[in-house]
Amino acid sequence: MTRLVGMSGSLRKGSFNTQLLRACQPLLPAGVSLEIATLHEIPLYDGDVEAQGIPPGVAKLKDLVAGADGLLISSPEYNHTMPGVLKNAIDWLSRPSEDIGRVFKGRPVALIGASPGSFGTARGQASWLPALRAVLLRPYFEHAPFYLAKADQAFDGEGGFKDPRTRELLGGFLDGFTRFVREE
Repeated sequence: MTRLVGMSGSLRKGSFNTQLLRACQPLLPAGVSLEIATLHEIPLYDGDVEAQGIPPGVAKLKDLVAGADGLLISSPEYNHTMPGVLKNAIDWLSRPSEDIGRVFKGRPVALIGASPGSFGTARGQASWLPALRAVLLRPYFEHAPFYLAKADQAFDGEGGFKDPRTRELLGGFLDGFTRFVREE
């Protein structure tokens, strides 16, 4: 079984990016699971807090990511860049720096994103590249990026997509990412 962990960069209850991760679950190839992690227990990074020990929510998320075969990040775009809550989680997961190897080094990662805007999350996804490289993740670039534009109109009442073409495009992206994860 190939285990993926999904992280949404939005804390909002009705988050389009969390919905996007949920919509991925039935589209995954056979033998692949996706566990969606929450960032609600991750405090703002503070070196003084770290000096007292890694917070329990951070330790739990670190173990979850370290035990996964790949990481799927669903990131909104805030002011043409990454959301602070998700960047904060990545910063915490890289602490102490000796843990980068256990949690991130060489781990496959894919970026997807949903936005009510017309351009999806193209600019925000590009802003992730330096951070992903810094923690030694192995980004998936072998498929066209997946940006869900007009996300406020994209989902049906069942958690899927209104447009079958969207489901097809995301399914193709997930198939490619699964192959990328499995070829380690």
